[in-house]
Order: sequence, then structure tokens, then C-alpha cells
Amino acid sequence: MPHITEITDFSAPELDVYARLTENQLLNRHEPEKGLFIAESPKVVERALDAGCTPVSLLLERKHIDGEARDILARCGDVPVYTADFDVLTRLTGFALTRGVLCAMRRSPLPSVSEISHAARRIAVLERVMNPTNVGAIFRSVAALGIDAVLLTSDCSNPLYRRAIRVSMGTVFQIPWTWLENDSPECPASYIQTLQKLGFKTAAMALTASSIPISDQQLAAEKKLAVILGSEGDGLCAATLAKCDYTIRIPMMHGVDSLNVAAASAVAFWELCKHSN
Repeated sequence: MPHITEITDFSAPELDVYARLTENQLLNRHEPEKGLFIAESPKVVERALDAGCTPVSLLLERKHIDGEARDILARCGDVPVYTADFDVLTRLTGFALTRGVLCAMRRSPLPSVSEISHAARRIAVLERVMNPTNVGAIFRSVAALGIDAVLLTSDCSNPLYRRAIRVSMGTVFQIPWTWLENDSPECPASYIQTLQKLGFKTAAMALTASSIPISDQQLAAEKKLAVILGSEGDGLCAATLAKCDYTIRIPMMHGVDSLNVAAASAVAFWELCKHSN
């Protein structure tokens, strides 16, 4: 049975993880084995538990103890549980809780690039995608539309930031992902050769004179394809475009030149995966 504690002291150190630690402090770069993340809402917490993530503590509205969080409490064993009414929790965290449940969890070790890529046919590669909302939305599209895994350059937003997890609806726990090694923060293009050695053709999404439509049959025929998406503002760096096997684009109408990276990912994933599953 969980030990349930009513919140009476907002300054209690046990609550720092929910109310006062920054994302970088949760990440704990100096001791990554001690890193934490926050899963928010019953569905997201359940998906994290299904993926084998280890809970550390729970923060939830009192009404959820015998309601939406009942099964979660049973699965979390004897971890500490902190509870109060909605208004108290909102004052503590500084924002309205989504569905009234937060769970602090340990970060699991990530697989290697080769482990992720071995059986994958379609992967998404994110280069310098720094907005956690976009990262979360891309993961949700990855899960929904048939992409097998996600690789990120080290200057991307972390998929386990709270906002990214929430926007993804917990699909960050269902899709294999890991970090790539970069040439440099200015131009992380060395990973292209790594992907090609692993058997992937690389397709960079960019509006260039040589880009081909995402519906091109050359792309559909590729057995292993890595779809590379760039930052929200500058897109992919020139070295990445030069090293890729293809440069691809989404055909546009009405003079629109581009889509938000998350929206573009959904269109591209649907087209590029529909013949591969």
C-alpha cells in the first residue's frame, strides 16, 4: 500500500522535484543515472509504467486516490504519494495540473544507435529541433504513423522534458529513441555517414532546387530510410544537405512555402510509411 501524505508544508524538500527543480536539474548531467523526469496525467503515467520506467513518487489530487489514479497507485507499490485539493496543488506547482496526476520517475539508460537501427525500416532524425512542444508532437506522429524510431542530435530539446512528454501523450515511452554524436554544435552532420553505414538512405526535408516530392517512387522503394528534419527557424545545415542521399519536399499550394516542423513531420511520415508496413 502506498504511504499517502497530505500536503501542509509547501517548502518540504520532497516536493522540490515537482515545484522547484528545473528541467536541467532533473536531467542531472553530472550523474545521469540519478536523472528524473515528470510524467503528467494518468494515461501518460500508465504508458511510462508500461515501458518499465521506475516511479519515485506521486503528486495528485485527493479525489484521484479512489478515482483515476487507483490503478496507478496499485502499480507503484509503496512509493511516497503526496496529495491535496486542486487549488493547493496549483499553488504549489504554479500551473493547473493536467488530469490532476504527476509522477516523478527515473530516467532509464538509452539504447545505442545501432541497437535502435538494426530492425528499423523507417526512422526520424531530428537536427537542432529545440522546441519541446515540437519534439513531443513529432513523437506522437512517429507513433501514430509507423516510424520505427527517433534519433536526435544533442542540441535538440530533450524528449523527457515535461512539456514534450505531455504533448506526445506519453508516446515518448513507446518509441525507441536515443542521441546521435555530432561533428559540432554548429553543424551536426557526421551522423549522416553513420546512418549510411547502417544501411539507411538519408532523406533531408528542405526546400531546395534539387528537392523531390515526398511521393516520389524512389523513396517508397527504399528498404531503410532515415527522414531528417531540421530546426524550426534555420532548417537543416548545409553540410547535412550536401551529405544526404535525397532532399525531399512536401508540395505546397496557395503560395505557402513551408509548414511547422511538427506538421511537416506528420505529412511526411504518412506518405513515406504507407508502403513500408
